[in-house]
Amino acid sequence: MSEIYRSETGAQLLREHYVRALAHWPVNHEQHRVPTPEGETFVLSCGPAGADPLVLLHGSGANSTQWMSRIAELATRFRVYAIDIIGEPGLSAPARPPLDSDRYAGWLDAVLGALGLGRVPIMAVSLGGWLALDYATRRPDRVERLALSCPSGVGRQRKGFLVKALLLNLLGRWGQLRSVRLILGPGLASLAPAETAMVLDQVLLVARNYRYRSGDLPVFDDAALRRLTMPVHVLAGELDVMLDSRETKRRLEAVAPHATVHLLPGVGHFVPPQPAVEHAFLTS
Repeated sequence: MSEIYRSETGAQLLREHYVRALAHWPVNHEQHRVPTPEGETFVLSCGPAGADPLVLLHGSGANSTQWMSRIAELATRFRVYAIDIIGEPGLSAPARPPLDSDRYAGWLDAVLGALGLGRVPIMAVSLGGWLALDYATRRPDRVERLALSCPSGVGRQRKGFLVKALLLNLLGRWGQLRSVRLILGPGLASLAPAETAMVLDQVLLVARNYRYRSGDLPVFDDAALRRLTMPVHVLAGELDVMLDSRETKRRLEAVAPHATVHLLPGVGHFVPPQPAVEHAFLTS
């Protein structure tokens, strides 16, 4: 059994749940299983074959179904490549190389190379945002631009919410749902009730069967952030209980003054899609 899952039964349950969800992928797509030094990586591609590429990296405890509600919109303009991050509950290898190493950059080199991609724009969320930043600071010549939501690794990680979340988790399903809402924040209210219920159920299913990464993600120092020479667009929630969004804004604007950072009022770690703004950035 892989150590990223709580049991082999749980691992199988999450894989089957994912495969069933992929059967409802909103647009025609191809599935790729790409060999890399860290193990096989699962990638979904869709959109016009001759269109400009766009790489998507999901958040922690997730997989490429995180993009289900957005993929039809993105695939009208781009040839989209949604990558299941290694060590997360998707269909990629369960490998978790040290985060303070070059191995994630080497992994993405292998994935992009196998897909025949050169310099690419990357859209990413949370942990995916950290990976995108890590790659961009190590391989700036391979990244055309970055469109990030609540990226980790810039503002400090907050810990104050953990005690409340742990206490809520002791109160059964009601408390667990409250805990998820606390972590994701008020942005969930922007979704339709049915979609909100799906998000909450998915998070609880993963939490019961998957072991989240422990420890803090490495914070990029100023020297690393100065290597972000490409256009950078960041959306962050002012009410994020997990990350200090104001520090994210302050640091990026200080060391990468070309970066655009929007703090969204009334929004927490879950940042509702901003398709008009993001599309304008990606196509500018």
